[in-house]
Amino acid sequence: MKHALFSCYYKDGIEDFARELERLGYKIISTGGTLKVLKEAGVEAIDVAEFTGSKDMLGGRVKTLHPKVHAGILYRREKPEDVKEIKELGTEPIDIVVNNLYPFKDTYLSGASDDDIIEKIDIGGPSMIRATAKNYKYTTIITDNEDFNVVLEEIKANGNTTLETRRELARKAFMLTAYYDAWIAKYFNEKAEIDFPELLTLPLKKEHELRYGENPHQRGVAYELYNGDPSALGTAKQYQGKELSYNNYNDAAATVEMVKLFNERPTCVAVKHTNPCGIGEADTIYEAYEKAYSCDDQSIFGGIVGFNKEVDAKTAEELVKIFLEVIIAPSYSKEALEILAKKKNLRVLEIPDIVNKREKGFEMKVLAGTVIAQDFDSKEDNELELKSNRSATDDEIKDLKFAMKAVKFAKSNAVVIVKDGATVGIGLGSVNRFFAVEQALKQAGDKANGAVLASDAFFPFDDCVRLLAEHGIKAIVEPGGSLKDQLSIDAANELDVSLLFSGNRHFKH
Repeated sequence: MKHALFSCYYKDGIEDFARELERLGYKIISTGGTLKVLKEAGVEAIDVAEFTGSKDMLGGRVKTLHPKVHAGILYRREKPEDVKEIKELGTEPIDIVVNNLYPFKDTYLSGASDDDIIEKIDIGGPSMIRATAKNYKYTTIITDNEDFNVVLEEIKANGNTTLETRRELARKAFMLTAYYDAWIAKYFNEKAEIDFPELLTLPLKKEHELRYGENPHQRGVAYELYNGDPSALGTAKQYQGKELSYNNYNDAAATVEMVKLFNERPTCVAVKHTNPCGIGEADTIYEAYEKAYSCDDQSIFGGIVGFNKEVDAKTAEELVKIFLEVIIAPSYSKEALEILAKKKNLRVLEIPDIVNKREKGFEMKVLAGTVIAQDFDSKEDNELELKSNRSATDDEIKDLKFAMKAVKFAKSNAVVIVKDGATVGIGLGSVNRFFAVEQALKQAGDKANGAVLASDAFFPFDDCVRLLAEHGIKAIVEPGGSLKDQLSIDAANELDVSLLFSGNRHFKH
């Protein structure tokens, strides 16, 4: 007689599946709560303790961890030595195992006590799953209740599942146990406060296929990676528009990180290719958007706009005047949503906790044969050291701090010119810092006069300071640290420019 062993936390559909297996000649074995559900449904299931001849031990921790269970699963049906040992052991073959593991992830994320979390580390389940999957030539493992119908159809048609199906179910099973163990490893690493363990496993769950990757000839997929951040992009509510593309995900994630830095006054961040193309703060969201837009009214086309306050109708009326890919905000007024709905393809995302700063975490880049990882750059430049004779005014200090936040997310080499709470010139992605300064000044034009500038890294020579002073820049902040810092300091004093050092470099490659 063939046997099917059921031990399921998620029990949807198991009664019908077990009854069908009974009609097909299978004897049903089960455990605990699963056994109760099956018996109440009229299935003539037997307790695994009856099958093994051993009662549950240690409060139910030991039920299926028994030679009769694992030998019944693992033995090779055509191998005479295995058949002989099975008979000597007095056990029966177990041909199907249905198991879907304790809810460790949900318990862990619920804020449960450590004792409750530890009790949800399944032992018998993964052992049975791995054993059945390893022996897929002979045994069928089901870890997803959605696979019941496929298994039944093949048994009815062929008397057994096909080798191809058993191999596919084994693949799914090993993916499940690997994902499950990755969550357990994540828990223990977090308890030990280890960010970069010697063996890194990440619990990644496929969300959906993307239309394509960065370019149409590349495939793209989105995976869920939980990092404990309630304001991460994956938490967003999408009101309208198409699904996010690969590039949308990338740009939107950068937008969210930028918005987090501006949590005092109403602020708008416009982003293109993960770079800021305009940032403005003001007394209202509408005015903040106007400032961001005026920085670069061309690059914003086809970009992403993020806000740190609710989007109102007046702002929405401006947003629909141009082509935008995505809008992100903590909330929208009812009227604003009605206005934005006029643009059917515009993706409108809501992240209520968007301004919550991310204090921890790491970033990764996948290279050829190597993955590099680093801490998330959460460093804020709060302490500025005056290096020149001229002191910056209070208003200039405000703009300098604004500029330091803005330049942090521009690709290196990067500089940002700010005036009255708005970016007016951005130089980024240059191989030479002087080129970045030239680019920013060209964009700023006459607005550079009386403005301030922040640089993501030090000036190696005094040429940048001299060019900036020539265009009316009155205050500069840079990290310092060059062997030739004194050249820049001397130039600032000569030209009556305020020069401050932040002490922190913010390269973004």
